[in-house]
Amino acid sequence: MMDHPKDFLALLESVTAKRPRTVIQHILAHGYVTSQELKDTYGYNHPPRAIRDVREYGIPIVTYRVPGKDGRSIAAYKFGDPSEAKDPLSKSSGRTALSKALKQALIEMYGPICFVYLEKMDEAVLQVDHRVPYEIGGECDEYDVEQFMLLSPSANRAKSWACEHCQNWERKDADLCLRCFWAHPEDHDHVAGRFEKMISIIFTGDEIEVYDKLIRLAGEKTAQETIKKILREYLR
Repeated sequence: MMDHPKDFLALLESVTAKRPRTVIQHILAHGYVTSQELKDTYGYNHPPRAIRDVREYGIPIVTYRVPGKDGRSIAAYKFGDPSEAKDPLSKSSGRTALSKALKQALIEMYGPICFVYLEKMDEAVLQVDHRVPYEIGGECDEYDVEQFMLLSPSANRAKSWACEHCQNWERKDADLCLRCFWAHPEDHDHVAGRFEKMISIIFTGDEIEVYDKLIRLAGEKTAQETIKKILREYLR
């Protein structure tokens, strides 16, 4: 582990989110991390996003090139000058932490539900997320509550994966994002750039018996195929 100022180490230690903390710990242990290691070792298929996660905490990261396993040049990342570290809650450090007041405002407006699964959940597990990813739409005014949504941890992970693998991740068309399932599940015309419609259904409590019956009814077919068949016959 390289020597770093105590206040810089304290900033590094303050990061608890899994992805940026993983990157930080690897750099602390090895001095740097490569895009290849982020993919192969940790399964991060979009290394620049993992690095942005670290930078959003005000931690300076330097990008440079090193030879990969096949001899081709790949990206590598290491800590920059500790004196350039910034308060993660300041506007100048990039993305700002979303406040508890914003979360409470969303709960008061919509109830403690996951916007994707439309299920009531413990308020403590719900996470506030931008409807349009920060990387595409930038920061929003927290007073404009409708620009945000509440997501369960699993829905948030699913949205992150879908967004990062959407062609719009590079195009950065915020209007396209607004018409996506992952921004407005209740009213959308595509799913991550694909002309699709999507409904997430969760079975809980007594509904699990219905789910089990559905699986038995499906037999060799998928539950999705069976649900669509039932809907077609009902709507006919």
